[in-house]
Amino acid sequence: MTSEDFVRRFLNLRNGMESNPETVKLLAGAVNQSKTGLISFQDFLAFESVLRAPDALYLVAFQLFDKNGRGEVSFGDIKQIFSQSGIYQRFPFDWKSEFVDQHFGKDRGYHLKYKEFSQFLLELQQEHARQAFMQRDKDKSGSISVMDFKEIMVTVRPHMLTQFVEQSLVTAAGGTPTHQVSFSYYNGFNALLNNMQLIIGVYHTISGSSINKHVSKEEFTLAAQELGQVTPMEIDILFQLSNIFEPRGYITLADLKRIAPHGEGILPYYLRESPLPGSDTQNFAMTELAESAYRFILGGIAGATGATSVYPIDLVKTRMQNQRSTGSFVEEIMYRNSLDCFNKVLRYEGIIGLYRGLLPQLMGVTPEKAIKLTVNDFVRDMFYHKDGSIPLSAEIFAGGCAGCSQVIFTNPLEIVKIRLQVAGEITTGPRVSSLSVMKELGFFGLYKGARACFMRDIPFSAIYFPCYSHLKTFFTNENGQVHPGNLLLSGALAGMPAASLVTPADVIKTRLQVAAREGQTKYAGLMDCFWKILRQEGPGAFWKGVAARVLRSSPQFGVTLSTYELLQKFINIDFGKQNTEDILQATSYKE
Repeated sequence: MTSEDFVRRFLNLRNGMESNPETVKLLAGAVNQSKTGLISFQDFLAFESVLRAPDALYLVAFQLFDKNGRGEVSFGDIKQIFSQSGIYQRFPFDWKSEFVDQHFGKDRGYHLKYKEFSQFLLELQQEHARQAFMQRDKDKSGSISVMDFKEIMVTVRPHMLTQFVEQSLVTAAGGTPTHQVSFSYYNGFNALLNNMQLIIGVYHTISGSSINKHVSKEEFTLAAQELGQVTPMEIDILFQLSNIFEPRGYITLADLKRIAPHGEGILPYYLRESPLPGSDTQNFAMTELAESAYRFILGGIAGATGATSVYPIDLVKTRMQNQRSTGSFVEEIMYRNSLDCFNKVLRYEGIIGLYRGLLPQLMGVTPEKAIKLTVNDFVRDMFYHKDGSIPLSAEIFAGGCAGCSQVIFTNPLEIVKIRLQVAGEITTGPRVSSLSVMKELGFFGLYKGARACFMRDIPFSAIYFPCYSHLKTFFTNENGQVHPGNLLLSGALAGMPAASLVTPADVIKTRLQVAAREGQTKYAGLMDCFWKILRQEGPGAFWKGVAARVLRSSPQFGVTLSTYELLQKFINIDFGKQNTEDILQATSYKE
């Protein structure tokens, strides 16, 4: 078969190949060792035997560059192929350097045999990383910014970075964009990644058959000294990465596996731009779906935890907001303030009364908070700059999208919850339950007050998420870590302005969703509710229950967000996610 048939039909690599005939020839050339232009069955069998070899990755790489099938690779072939790679366009390689002289001679006439080529590939990566550092060290100070360090690592050495390491680069190297990374630290970081299999061996020497042993820095340093191949700086970086979330003072095998490059990491990055047979955008979509499901589940657990922790305060807030100061036959105000409301509920309805309506709240808050956190993360991911920063406007937009997305769950659960919460005020009449409320309202009735819900949830999230992000950055220590207590504090503080500022919309929503009793003012809609409250009760009525709302929303979201982030830490899953640029590079050597 032809080269095009083999690449497109057998390997199933179609996207972008039509515009990159050189890529087609390169991939097929590794198979067509007879160099006839057509791939025979014998060529395929020979290629299959190569894939079974212990050093298959290097053998295939050699065949890619050995265009003429002579068993050697020339300088011209290497330069031509590497120069087409987008990586080399971002950080140009100096093909006139002393490194190239040493491998090919000054006249570039020396050709590399297979074993020489494999050594060249390994050293080429190290040389390119060194040159990239020198290019960014423009003032020759011996150091570069932490953002330059990150860009070099994700561009020149992405094949050595697990998702965990890539996300931890800035934090491990200083934690702030202004921090400088020395050349020694840079070399130590790269050496650590190269030596991870050796480091895992050192761990096993210490731990024996145990896979959960906690190995201290002193223990590891002592064992590593016997080998003499791991420097104190590499060990220091290892423990920085392993203790990135909290300073534990020890490492485990799980820590090392999060850092160690995967098996394909030994293959240079330009080869990893070519996808394996059968891989395509469908796999990328499945990865995106799996990651969204992961975030959704963790968000649901976190949301249920946060809602349960503050539910009694939420009940008090609802009853205070529903209490009319006029328009009722009841002369005496039932509750003087939030504390009086809490005490009366506890006295007359018991502890169970404080959790009236919790079940429908949990049934709705789990998907509500899950979709809210997932959408916020998803939208933020689209606006991140290459240096890891995100514009404030994008943070506000992501928060607003998150608030908008949750209303589909928020409105039905809240109208049921609110009617159950105020039902305890009446001791006579039929028993009110979730099913009776839903039966009475019907499907469309469950979305009564939805516009007010949008008016509350969109600005709340647009204020809350950016505040939380910046407060969390403020509480980050010099090692780039945030203590769990500070995560909780960040969430609680961010909830204060968000919850208080949208209280008027919350009051209107509550009045619309509660079934008005005999003698109480009834509202025809959002604007009718607004004007009637303003005329009958004055502007202050829009701020009823603001204290209870802040006391409820602030700790609730603090618990929810801190739980969400801690769950991500303890249930860490590497989805091997690539961005769109990586997907495009997967079928081409050009950007």
